[in-house]
Amino acid sequence: MADTLHPAAIEHLPVFVTAPGQTDWLFTVVVIFLLVVVLAVGNLYFQLHALPEQMAHRGKKVQMEIVAVLALISLFTHNHIFWIAGLLLALIDFPDFSSPVVSIAQSLEKMSGRGPTERDEAIVSTQPEPKADAGEGI
Repeated sequence: MADTLHPAAIEHLPVFVTAPGQTDWLFTVVVIFLLVVVLAVGNLYFQLHALPEQMAHRGKKVQMEIVAVLALISLFTHNHIFWIAGLLLALIDFPDFSSPVVSIAQSLEKMSGRGPTERDEAIVSTQPEPKADAGEGI
């Protein structure tokens, strides 16, 4: 009785038409394919969204935290201007202003006659001594 066809049915049915009670393999394949595509596109989206932060981290930029915050704001608010600002900020190489200012402050301390503070002494004592070259004494 399973071999009987409906009188309105044609003799040759397409491959994707399943008999009643059997598993629809085409539907299963399409669902798995769509899940894989959605996960792949989501992964690509998140990697693209983290691009400015990765660029700033690779370059050891001072402004890495600002770039990371801009990327997160852009992710949660869907305002692309924050992502563009983070990308531009990651591409710009800002000069290091803190090292010369610290050097100036240390020089002024020496010139004023004030001794180094306890904090400065602790920093100096933790730094390793420079090694002398073997060829210096000759």
